[in-house]
Amino acid sequence: MAYQKLQVSGAVAVIPSDTVNIPDISQIAASGTTTSGTTSKLTDTAGDFINKNVAVGDIVYAGAVATTVTAIDSATVLSVVTTVPNLTDYTIYPEASNGCVLYCGGTGDINVLTAAGQTVTFTAVPTGAFMPVQVKRVNATTPTTSATNIIALF
Repeated sequence: MAYQKLQVSGAVAVIPSDTVNIPDISQIAASGTTTSGTTSKLTDTAGDFINKNVAVGDIVYAGAVATTVTAIDSATVLSVVTTVPNLTDYTIYPEASNGCVLYCGGTGDINVLTAAGQTVTFTAVPTGAFMPVQVKRVNATTPTTSATNIIALF
């Protein structure tokens, strides 16, 4: 009998968001630590965002914040949807084009946007479960994702 093997080459802890998709972790545009906490900005005096080819639409994972780049203001300042606090480590990635599968580290419901564009809620997902569905985003509140420690696998 044939069986499916899940063989991954990368993983990232998911930050649930109703607007920000899971990033493509195979391509890091930039990373560092913020040097200011200005509203709707990501500031890093060592950022060099222009030379690192950061682009509008890139995804920022910073602590518990997931946000999207809306403008490149300068080599050291980005406009973002959600403010990234001062002295927060961040990584900037492009958006994943094909989606990923999920691992559930803590029991609960998981509301996702599939790679095909459907919103689906998986209820009572047990700890340790793998979800073999191509997912673009884990929604935070539409309805609420209550599962914890969700990992995206690529």
